[in-house]
Amino acid sequence: MSMTTSTDPIQFGLEHCLDEPPAAMRDGKFGLLMNLASVDSDFRFSSDVLAERFPRQLVALFSPQHGLWGEQQANMIESPHAVYPPLGLPIYSLYSETRRPLSEWLQGLDCLVVDLQDVGTRVYTFAWTISICLEACAEAEIPLVVLDRPNPLGGLSEGPLLESGWETFVGRVTIPMRHGLSLGELTRFVNQELTIGADVDVVSVRGWDRQRLWPAAGRAWLPPSPNLPRFESTLVYPGQVLLEGTNLSEGRGTTRPFEVAGAPFIDPFRLADAMSEMALPAVRCVPTRFRPTFDKWQDQDCGGVSLHVLDALTFHDRRSVGVCWPTLAEPAGLVATSVRIRNGEDADRHSVWQ
Repeated sequence: MSMTTSTDPIQFGLEHCLDEPPAAMRDGKFGLLMNLASVDSDFRFSSDVLAERFPRQLVALFSPQHGLWGEQQANMIESPHAVYPPLGLPIYSLYSETRRPLSEWLQGLDCLVVDLQDVGTRVYTFAWTISICLEACAEAEIPLVVLDRPNPLGGLSEGPLLESGWETFVGRVTIPMRHGLSLGELTRFVNQELTIGADVDVVSVRGWDRQRLWPAAGRAWLPPSPNLPRFESTLVYPGQVLLEGTNLSEGRGTTRPFEVAGAPFIDPFRLADAMSEMALPAVRCVPTRFRPTFDKWQDQDCGGVSLHVLDALTFHDRRSVGVCWPTLAEPAGLVATSVRIRNGEDADRHSVWQ
């Protein structure tokens, strides 16, 4: 896969904060929203780095969807509260019986710090967890500080805007599917659009060009969630994630989630040939078979395609793979499927595009 790397020094918000702490973190106590991908250039967790830099000031950790360690593999599985042994700090799960920090969790904090790696796609829940934190912080009258990280997909935005009236936990403001913003930029935008009125401070990434993609950061990719294990997964995610609304498998339960897709009733060779005939730019579709270990079509052999991005800079998932699936009903074997459903077969066993 072709992509540009960089030898220029790039400093993420975490390291920038160590050099120039924002006023809200200099003397007061703070909580930290983070997960296993929240590391510095030496692979040290931001909790440990900040606890060392600001002794006795970090007093609580918060975790997003999938938990601090990404242990909750399947989608929409809640995470329990826990304790972080190295520092003896409580971990409050914001994907548990509550999505909102309770007032008692914020009591005594002078600010809430966020250090999360986003993936540049609207339906990824981290930004919306932060949006709820903004509301809680505004109510508690404490600032929210974002230690910013690069958008791995760069500054390009594409895809449909979220329509008014369809706001949910996977989208609360009108932005495209691939939004082109860093998490810090998106936090400011959400705070303004929802008129939350929270005090927001963003510690920026130094040396970053928003036209670059993740490899230019010169950092290893640590999965921010278990089903985006590779940078390549994030490239196809904005389009392939739409398959979650169907009963085609989007590859959850395989070693290449979102990079493979299919179902037991699909002929992989017909589908791959049809997608190849569409001449999708900068990507190749290869026939494959796979057996998900969980989620849709668990333990069943599926036919489908695997996606291979040739040029990350010119590949646009929403313009290619994400919009081609509905046109592939006949090659995928879905026309016959819709007929079977009309004849009374169980719709839950089939993918319905028509």
